[in-house]
Amino acid sequence: MHLNEKKLLMGNEAIALGAIEAGVQVVTGYPGTPSTEALETIIRYSGSCGIYTEWSSNEKVALETAVGAAYSGAKALVTMKQVGLNVASDPLMSLTYIGVKGALVLLVADDPGPHSSQTEQDTRAFGHFANIPVLDPASPQEAYELTKLAFELSHEFEVPVILRTTTRVSHGCGDVAVAEGEPLPVQADWEGFVKERRWTIFPRLTAERHPWLEGVQVQLSERFSGLPYNSISGNGKIGIMASGVSALYAKEAVEAVRGFEELFTLFRVGTVYPFPEKAALSFLKGIEKLVVIEELDPYLEEQALQLIGKAHLPVDVYGKKNGFFPVSGEYSVDLVVDGINRVLERLGESVRLSHAVPAVSREELPPLPVRAPTLCAGCMHRTVFYAFKQAGKQFKKESEVDTIFSGDIGCYTLGNAHPLNMVDTCLCMGAGVSIAGGLSRTNPGAKHVAFIGDSTFFHSGIPAVVNAVYNGANITLAVLDNRTTAMTGHQPHPGIGVTALGSASKAIDIATLVRSCGVEFVKAVDVESLAACIEAAREALEFEGPSAVVFKGRCVGITKSVSRCTIDPETCTGCGFCVKQLGCPALALPAGEDKPIIQNSCSGCGLCAEICPSGAIRVEGIKQEVKQEVKQEVKQEVKR
Repeated sequence: MHLNEKKLLMGNEAIALGAIEAGVQVVTGYPGTPSTEALETIIRYSGSCGIYTEWSSNEKVALETAVGAAYSGAKALVTMKQVGLNVASDPLMSLTYIGVKGALVLLVADDPGPHSSQTEQDTRAFGHFANIPVLDPASPQEAYELTKLAFELSHEFEVPVILRTTTRVSHGCGDVAVAEGEPLPVQADWEGFVKERRWTIFPRLTAERHPWLEGVQVQLSERFSGLPYNSISGNGKIGIMASGVSALYAKEAVEAVRGFEELFTLFRVGTVYPFPEKAALSFLKGIEKLVVIEELDPYLEEQALQLIGKAHLPVDVYGKKNGFFPVSGEYSVDLVVDGINRVLERLGESVRLSHAVPAVSREELPPLPVRAPTLCAGCMHRTVFYAFKQAGKQFKKESEVDTIFSGDIGCYTLGNAHPLNMVDTCLCMGAGVSIAGGLSRTNPGAKHVAFIGDSTFFHSGIPAVVNAVYNGANITLAVLDNRTTAMTGHQPHPGIGVTALGSASKAIDIATLVRSCGVEFVKAVDVESLAACIEAAREALEFEGPSAVVFKGRCVGITKSVSRCTIDPETCTGCGFCVKQLGCPALALPAGEDKPIIQNSCSGCGLCAEICPSGAIRVEGIKQEVKQEVKQEVKQEVKR
């Protein structure tokens, strides 16, 4: 297949096209920024190319589904972000011993910064830990090419392969040379499942397969050393080793120096595990000093130090471990320039790298507006948080009992922002329910509320609910059901009744599922009524034992409103109660003014009108009621 057409592609789009051209037949995943667009791109081609694609309930399920396909000889792809790999790690650690028959590639997108994650964990280290090959593209073009290579390696060596990207690679755009024309249909040519002893893991099988697995690592290291993605350029005595987007930063930084080839030798590592030892040794033997540039963990630095010690090479290393580069956060060209200059200064070199763009003093920069994190204007979650705040106050007044609120991962994490201040804990997806159970054991004199979203409930909340019932935890579950996976871009989930491909499916009712878990007090309430929400929250708090309220509404990001709120300046007393209590971005108190205003971002939810002490706020127009079936609404959204 000739690459004779260039397209401007996001890194995730390039990965999707690479997977399709590699013949991927089954694609699963769970939405997680910055990985989401890869599966969404494949969805666009799934019908014409005959690819089975699904948003799974969580990453563990996604991987296990793909494993079943790979056991049958199919080529499968699983997509997730770095914290999703934690969820999938249980089956993955065992899978490395068993291997696959077709091909299985895991796209795992790391998030240095982080921009939208709980951690800055480094998947390269996970690959090393699990004995799984890891490819580390630096650009959309490499992402496209390495995706195809990942499928080839997985099929040849019968092992899962990780394609590890970072935010800048997944979301960066560039010209990518791809096959001309639209992607062609894939072939449904897998053999089918063949019963073999190999597919059933037992201690004896593990003991037999472990030596095989270690042998594969040696073979892969040999293969990787000869690949063009591990390249050496320049012939200077100062070596620079880098991978991923950091390699591009390093290249740009040193190319600004005239005759940089005489001063530096750059080793770009595209296949980070198993470490391409032979290629690295050839590079290290030609230099005197080594600078290692990499985001997150000092993975390459540690590999280089081990190899230098093993080969007894007289090479000094400058990286994270001796303080020349940051141990966390995103890198940039400027940061790399500063780090290399510190090394050059330590070495007594007279040359210095210059910044591509002259530095601008902070005094010359215009002040940036302050934008505090907050829920969208009209978000249904704000109504729920406010309702529980009021119910908690009433409950404390009546019983002198405090309420502790455990949160979770999603838009509703922003319930911890001022002035709501309604999230006291937040750890990972599904943990809020379990943490509330633990807090109830150590703080029996308080009431415990766990907030969880609808998609997160299906992801990992159900086992926690079962545990709370089984062990009699005195907690209240508050499910914020806005009919979508909102934070990652409005993907469907099992509660909606629509699959990733837009086809109708059985919608799983959350309230019914919670009742089937044994929760005796379960109530569903429409967030259109604040009074009903407060009453339901109060009743749930008063119930002894596990209780649950499912708050049903719509994400303001996918619904349209023909109404908005207005303030009558004659009636408004200027008390500012609406601004102080809700933190809605549509409400503002302009400098020098004594009365609030409502800005154009208002969606007309009417919450401010319900709490206004003077009745100065009213809703103009008619709130649009979504009359179509939810599955039809989401189906149209998916198609868009």
